[in-house]
Amino acid sequence: MISRRLFAALALTALVATACGTDDGEDAAVRADGSVDFSQVTLRLGDQKGTGLQALLESAGELKSVPYRIEWSQYTSGPPMLEAINSGAVDFGGVGNSPPIFAAAAKSAVKIVSAYRAGTAGQAVLVPKDSPLRAPADLKGKKVAVAKGSSSHHHLLTVLDKNGLSFDDIQPQYLQPADALAALSTGRVDAWAIWDPYTAQGQSQTGARILVDGTGYVNGDAFFIAGNKALESKSRTEAIRDLLGRIQRAHTWADRHPEQWAQTWGQLTGLPTEVTLVAAKRDPYEDHPLDAATIDAEQQVADAFTEAKLIPNKVRVSDFVDTRFNDLFPPAS
Repeated sequence: MISRRLFAALALTALVATACGTDDGEDAAVRADGSVDFSQVTLRLGDQKGTGLQALLESAGELKSVPYRIEWSQYTSGPPMLEAINSGAVDFGGVGNSPPIFAAAAKSAVKIVSAYRAGTAGQAVLVPKDSPLRAPADLKGKKVAVAKGSSSHHHLLTVLDKNGLSFDDIQPQYLQPADALAALSTGRVDAWAIWDPYTAQGQSQTGARILVDGTGYVNGDAFFIAGNKALESKSRTEAIRDLLGRIQRAHTWADRHPEQWAQTWGQLTGLPTEVTLVAAKRDPYEDHPLDAATIDAEQQVADAFTEAKLIPNKVRVSDFVDTRFNDLFPPAS
């Protein structure tokens, strides 16, 4: 029933966006010669407090001399951000591998526009330090906190499946990161499926230990998503192209300067630097194009949710992919 309510809400959001969305009309930022006057462009960006796109770009110096205006909105996780992108309130944002699947199942007006590998070591199922749980199979019958529709949702699903369990064998507790951390630290849940830097936060602040990480379970891909309305606008599309280049350079900078990145990440997210430094060093970034292998891997994520009956219908991922920015990225290694 929780799943059905989620999709009803997403579907309603889509209908409201369709019914109430305004037509931008002629793109005023496009000059007569077809060039874009970026001084007339505003790009509305979604950010997750934990993953810190704004913090990353600021740390790397990529927010200096941006030729267009940026408006930031903060979200607790990927699914509510994609609801905002679908509604047209936000143009662009970064999420893990699962939110696009839930958005696609709700027929949201969004597209995956770029991919990067965020790693697998920080994707984890945490348990309290004195927990008797020692192996993934021990999760049977236990209360497990997870953000619904997040990358950790898929990680948890895969961990259960590869260890002979299903979602019916656990008691999922759908909680956002802050609430899940409190629930784990007070014993209201037995385990917490989560991503960095919250994995590092749980380890540092509660002494939680990793029962199982993403190694061998997920490929660590994450994605940037744009709204269909933004992609229909030449000026915003060109701004997104510029932004993706800045993000790629910022990823390279962060991989080479983890200490500096961790310091700013901590300052802008409110997390201790020792927490963000663990996360910064644990999983380097690797940008790559939306190639056939990437799309196929994301299709496997969609199929896993379909088979588990966690989404109401089969999703064809290729219908929600826009490869126009692939030329910005080197082939995946």
